[in-house]
Amino acid sequence: MTDPEPEQSKPNMDTPAKSWISKLSAAFSAEPQDKSELLEILRAAESRQIIDTESLGLIEGAMQVTDMQVREVMVPRAQMIVIKASASPEDYLAEILDAAHSRYPVIGESRDDVVGVLLAKDLLPLALKGELTRAQVINQLRPVAFVPESKRLNQLLKDFKTNRNHMAIVVDEYGGVAGLVTIEDVLEQIVGDIEDEHDFDEEGFIKRRDDSQFVVKALTPIEDFNEYFGLELDEDEYDTIGGLVVHRFGRLPKRGESIAFGDFMVKILNSDNRQIRLMQFTRQAEMS
Repeated sequence: MTDPEPEQSKPNMDTPAKSWISKLSAAFSAEPQDKSELLEILRAAESRQIIDTESLGLIEGAMQVTDMQVREVMVPRAQMIVIKASASPEDYLAEILDAAHSRYPVIGESRDDVVGVLLAKDLLPLALKGELTRAQVINQLRPVAFVPESKRLNQLLKDFKTNRNHMAIVVDEYGGVAGLVTIEDVLEQIVGDIEDEHDFDEEGFIKRRDDSQFVVKALTPIEDFNEYFGLELDEDEYDTIGGLVVHRFGRLPKRGESIAFGDFMVKILNSDNRQIRLMQFTRQAEMS
């Protein structure tokens, strides 16, 4: 009687996917007690290349919206581009083309009287048919969604998805219009500001929004920044305006953080855990 053959060793079944899952499971072996600890674990996982920087940024952004309210991301009432229901299309077509938004609140007697939402795309069929009149435009208005300033962004995003809305009018505690918010405003808190480098002219560093507000790439040379704004910031210690802003913070700031910077208030629009990419400069004199 012969001895049984020794059991052959099983082949190594560790695939890259299984290995990745094992590493991630190990990273979570110490159960986090709060969001801060969870973020520490995720950042440690990113530093060990278990997850990539882009994935970490998305997770951080998704967690951030649960703590944010509509008032923090809305377009203020004063900056809303609105259309008067009593106006004829000829009165506002140029403004629509210049602003290049997809949706516009339509108001009655005042900005507190929002009667509908006009989709820019709804104007094209009317124009092609030669029916671009005030009455026809009013017939094309979409219903208005109203949300309070205090609504959480994660809940707002859920409502947008459920109701298939892309814009809502924000009201204050007295029922007056405080501003507007779009689904893009919420998504930008997760994926970073959607107004990114592709929204600039080729080789452009600074984009003017209005007389007081500017979007600036972090890689803007300080020499170019000085020339654009007529300033004399030191060009010796730092090469870019992003480097100087990080120095003012004293650390790498997170998306959404703000700091006073001379005559400006600077808000970080796009960043990750390694660098900032896009900033908003607002003249403080215009903010008062």
